[in-house]
Amino acid sequence: MNPLRLRRSAVAVAAAATLSFGLAACSGSGSESSSGEAPSQAAPPAAQSSEAMAADGPFGPACAGVPKEGAGSFDGMAKDPVATAASNNPALSTLVAAVKQAGLVDTLNKAENITVFAPTNDAFAKIPKADLDKVLADKEQLTKILTYHVVGEKLTPEQLENGSFETLQKGMLTTEGSGEEYTVNDSSKVVCGNVPTANATVYIVDTVLMPK
Repeated sequence: MNPLRLRRSAVAVAAAATLSFGLAACSGSGSESSSGEAPSQAAPPAAQSSEAMAADGPFGPACAGVPKEGAGSFDGMAKDPVATAASNNPALSTLVAAVKQAGLVDTLNKAENITVFAPTNDAFAKIPKADLDKVLADKEQLTKILTYHVVGEKLTPEQLENGSFETLQKGMLTTEGSGEEYTVNDSSKVVCGNVPTANATVYIVDTVLMPK
């Protein structure tokens, strides 16, 4: 055979082999990128995140009385600042009236990252009516009592296990407990805790806290 023809044939074979190898490599790379393995690996962390959020949600016997839907539900309260959120919860109507009387609605709604220990209507009912009326009529005293229920940071249930915190009133309150049972100042029990609002975490309590 002519040497020139042999050389051309060899070049053609080499070129064909190179082209075939390149196509195979490209095909393999595309197959790996579209295999779907990455999405399946990313799914578990998302699921774990959802489970963690559920585990860290509200707890306590009084939580059962919170509406399932609407502005007063947990989802609804999470969208509003704390004073507005409390106003949509029927069990906190006395507290809301006191907050309005003291002129603290804007103060609480504009505060950032706070914790509010919110006494229920039944908690206020433990105070003799004459004494409660006297406090409600004294704006300065009422403000001291209400701001004693507010801590300037968001507190987790774990922090309540054995805690001591300065309030906006500048007094100190203590907490203790574990699981889903916590007390504040050794007397007031958390009946629905870890309730999120737009700017605060709320722990609903069964006794009004009194500063020293």
